[in-house]
Amino acid sequence: MTSTTDDSSFETDRTRIEAHLYELTKIPRPCHSKELEAARGYVTGFLEEYGWDVRRHDFDVLNDVGELNLGENLHGTNLVATRHGKFDPARPRLCVGAHLDSRPDTPGADDNASAVAAMLEIARLLPAAWQDGAQLELELVAFDLEENGMLGGREHARFSRGSGVDLRGMVSLEMLGYCDHTPGSQSLPRTLRGLYPDTGNFIAVIGNQNSTKLIEQFAAGMESVDGLPVEKLQVPDNGNGLQATRLSDHSPFWDAGYPALMITDTSFMRNPHYHMPTDTVDTLDMQFLHLVTEASVNATRRLIAEGF
Repeated sequence: MTSTTDDSSFETDRTRIEAHLYELTKIPRPCHSKELEAARGYVTGFLEEYGWDVRRHDFDVLNDVGELNLGENLHGTNLVATRHGKFDPARPRLCVGAHLDSRPDTPGADDNASAVAAMLEIARLLPAAWQDGAQLELELVAFDLEENGMLGGREHARFSRGSGVDLRGMVSLEMLGYCDHTPGSQSLPRTLRGLYPDTGNFIAVIGNQNSTKLIEQFAAGMESVDGLPVEKLQVPDNGNGLQATRLSDHSPFWDAGYPALMITDTSFMRNPHYHMPTDTVDTLDMQFLHLVTEASVNATRRLIAEGF
């Protein structure tokens, strides 16, 4: 893997990414399931191996927004990871997260094991890349209940605000591994047609009206990787006029007033296996996912070092 910056010495490992994908997608992992709890154990083990302290943040919530289990009282568990022995909770921080749950009828390879695998590579590579004088601390979060209406993200935004955390921004990794080089493979909302490519081979960096600097800085970090097309989109009014841009754990952070991004392969606008039993590892483009993961590592490292 070749990068145009010095970040190339912190390359991602495609073999590790694939191993994470196969392990996490053996069976669906919906909310409250033993399979989801097993996935939490798997992720926790690697985070701790890579030098992170992992805290389970348990919460109970009425599902008043999601189409799954609507109206039910749900129990969720977010995994929150910080650097072992080095994390200063008083310092400003960046949150990077990915939801761990899947729909009940899908193994969720793209949605969202692809992003969890990328987050684990960030966890593996960032401690060694940390520089003295870094501007931001980093917390990594494996969110629960995303498929029930981004409830895990909503809880973490609420907790961050209520705890007085100096959270400078949040990045949600959401479906990173589907790519189609066929012209016309990318669908777009009517208002965006002609403004973005109609070939589904790019990664999108999507932020709201409060996220200008975060969009620019994270996209610049991703663009340091050769061969990865990166497209940026900034939406007004927290994305309420373009609901597809709200469909991940970043949107509760928008609503809470934080700068936040969704990094995505654009989900159902490209991937025909979205929320289907066919969302399996063999439908993903491993080279594309490898590039996106390296780009996410580069961008996160740059943000931590330089701030925004």
